[in-house]
Amino acid sequence: MAGASALAPYAGGPTLSASPGQLTAIRAVARRLLADARTRTIAFAYLFALYAYIQPSGYRHAYPTLADRAAFAHSFAGNDALRLFYGYPYDPMTVSGYSAWRVGGTLAIAAAVFGVFAAVRALRTEEDAGRMELILAGGVSRTSVYLAAVGAIVAGAGMLWLAEFIGFIAGGLPPGGSAYLALATATVIPVFAGVGALTSQLAASRRVALELGVAMVGLALLLRVIADTSSAGWLRWVTPLGWAEELRPFSGAQPLVLLAAAAASLLLLAAAGWLAAHRDVGSSVLAARDSSQPRLGLLSSPTAQAFRGERGTVLAWSGGIGLFAVVLGVVSASVSSAGISKSVREEIARLGSGSIATPTGYLSFVFVFFILAVSLFVCTQVSAARREESDQQLETMLSLPVGRQRWLAGRLLLATAGAVALCLLAGLLTWVGAASQGVGVPLPRMLEAGANCLPVALLFLGLAALAYALVPRASAAIAYGLVTVMFLWQLVGSLLGVPKWLADVTPFAHVGLVPTQPLRTLSAAIMLALAALFAAAAVRLFARRDLVGQ
Repeated sequence: MAGASALAPYAGGPTLSASPGQLTAIRAVARRLLADARTRTIAFAYLFALYAYIQPSGYRHAYPTLADRAAFAHSFAGNDALRLFYGYPYDPMTVSGYSAWRVGGTLAIAAAVFGVFAAVRALRTEEDAGRMELILAGGVSRTSVYLAAVGAIVAGAGMLWLAEFIGFIAGGLPPGGSAYLALATATVIPVFAGVGALTSQLAASRRVALELGVAMVGLALLLRVIADTSSAGWLRWVTPLGWAEELRPFSGAQPLVLLAAAAASLLLLAAAGWLAAHRDVGSSVLAARDSSQPRLGLLSSPTAQAFRGERGTVLAWSGGIGLFAVVLGVVSASVSSAGISKSVREEIARLGSGSIATPTGYLSFVFVFFILAVSLFVCTQVSAARREESDQQLETMLSLPVGRQRWLAGRLLLATAGAVALCLLAGLLTWVGAASQGVGVPLPRMLEAGANCLPVALLFLGLAALAYALVPRASAAIAYGLVTVMFLWQLVGSLLGVPKWLADVTPFAHVGLVPTQPLRTLSAAIMLALAALFAAAAVRLFARRDLVGQ
């Protein structure tokens, strides 16, 4: 009995109170988890601060007079196409109302992604890497480890709130409203941290936990899109992204909505904590199969085997992109040039919205977002290659008669094929959605718009592969960081009044808006040539370096 009592802290059961020693352990583990996540947290903090500063500053510069702002606000009245991206504009005539619309709608999505990634990294990744067992062996209970992870996530959320608040203050917004607007964005983090914590208990691996969590982010975004672009506005109350919108900073604040976010966060985190305390380390609620009938399909080559492992990911990306393509095509029918003056159209273009005065112009603009999506997809493929190496699966592969260059070249070829399929799918299904509403845009031109996404995506694939060959541990951060920074610079660079050569440093600036504009053949050829050069260099450099673990 004495032995059983001594082992109680290690058993993983729930504890009702924490001793001073446990509190010290919680603080120590939380500090370590926060330090491990510092790169991701700092990157998001810079993003939040910069975006929060640019939007009010840029709007004030682009629309200096009340007449300009009134014309701008009128141009957005009833425009479902723009609500789809940024949410419902409650007060676009003021700098603060515009900032709440553009910043709140965009950063709430980024906050949701941060919450999922932070929770999965602090929980499931620690288990998969075996570090959780080492911590528990030191006399720390499962409950204490879980509380430490939650504490680290809350601290990270606080840093993002502070960064966004500083950005708003630097942009000239009042302190009280800035704090509330930043809070409206930050409240999304604990909700989706709870989602990530729950998927970390349900899934048997970090990858599956992330996929489930990101799928929930996509579902929440889809519900918000439907609510903002249809008569079903009540759907905002069933999605955390809608709650952030209903807080209405600078336009009739509703602070009681914070209770919904608080209740959902507590419920999700409590459920995940209970599951964490009642299962074995390394196991999951949805247990993976230990054995099954042998399936030898797609094992004829390393590339075929990689495709077999990535089929689920490709299908998930195809489903997400295909769904949004249809929605965007349908919504394009609501775009009209009525009531939009030439000067306002020019200012909208300066805000990074391109030509949206007609359904065809709107469709041209939205393909910038498909370029972003496909670019992120190719980054996931390079990350998958890195994961095989860090999990030591690659060592087993290379022990067979498989060359390093052949293996990486095959992975890049697979990523390219997936990107081609996604681009053409986006063009096809966008045309289907538009045609269903009577928007007359030719199918060949929409397929060309899809193919127009490839040069930028493959350029980022080459850069991601080069980062993987040179600095494998940091390759994911570099790849995703480059895509994110270059895309945001495309959206807001012109607002800062920088020289044209500086605004054009992003590859997104060299894409013709097909179908309203012709394909920029020369720019596309240059980007494809650079992509091939970077990929070839990556393959050669990878063959010369040692394999690197975690």
